[in-house]
Amino acid sequence: MNAPATGPLATGTHTITVNGVDQRYHVHGAGPVCVAHSGGPGISWEYLRMPELERHLTMVYVEPVGTGGSGRLPTHPHGYTRELYSRHVDLVVDHLGVPTVHLLGHSHGGFVVQYHALHRPDRIAGIVLYDSAPVTGPEHGAEAMRKVEEFAARHAGHPGLPGVIQAFRSVPSIADDEAMVAAIRGILPAYFADYWGRESEFAPLQESVTGWYISGLDADHSPDLIDDRGTLGSLTVPALVVVGRHDVICGVRWAEELQKLIPDAELLILEDSGHFGHLEQPWEFAGAVAAFVTGD
Repeated sequence: MNAPATGPLATGTHTITVNGVDQRYHVHGAGPVCVAHSGGPGISWEYLRMPELERHLTMVYVEPVGTGGSGRLPTHPHGYTRELYSRHVDLVVDHLGVPTVHLLGHSHGGFVVQYHALHRPDRIAGIVLYDSAPVTGPEHGAEAMRKVEEFAARHAGHPGLPGVIQAFRSVPSIADDEAMVAAIRGILPAYFADYWGRESEFAPLQESVTGWYISGLDADHSPDLIDDRGTLGSLTVPALVVVGRHDVICGVRWAEELQKLIPDAELLILEDSGHFGHLEQPWEFAGAVAAFVTGD
């Protein structure tokens, strides 16, 4: 279904209000509608722009509440649970006025999308879980640490490595927006397969990416932990799982587990990518996602 020239799918920035909180979204491209939810939580949505995919699809980029021009909860920086994000996605989909959409979730956005598909599947034609996982918590953290250690071993002696490691070490102590931005920019080289080999391409992202501190706690200050391994087998919508071979935070282990858990899920491993395949291998990424959405 193609986007009309005017209305809620017109190119540009839109804002709706959900329970008194502004929800902003951005529309680019033409073709079937795909709603994209960025990662973090708390990362600015712009890094997820996918110009190659916009050649095939109408991309609706949700600007998650608590970030950017979207509103803040009264409990900010707490209360930003998957249930909340899913509710906002549902109302955006309703506002778009199309019968069905595909959902694409990157990183933490993938956690939101799989939750949404499990709890609100009615208008979802399919989902793309992009560099995501079925679980968070200690098990996920231990795997990420192992992958970071592999990254450090591969780049031993590089002058930029100590700054990356220091940024990772700072993550548990983040408590404000300034610290959040510093950590994001500091760890970014580890999120690419070959950041320093392609630094001229990716440095502008490192210099410009921004974010806002989201605690990961619900309104009662309890952790919003995730473990969907017991429920993903009940998913009723088609799923494509995409992962970069060198992703340190949501790597191949988790993508393969998602594929096994979700009935008939497809798996794409981008061999020359880390956590940002849409930037590292944009044509391969866009081709696979477009084919999944359109059925070609």
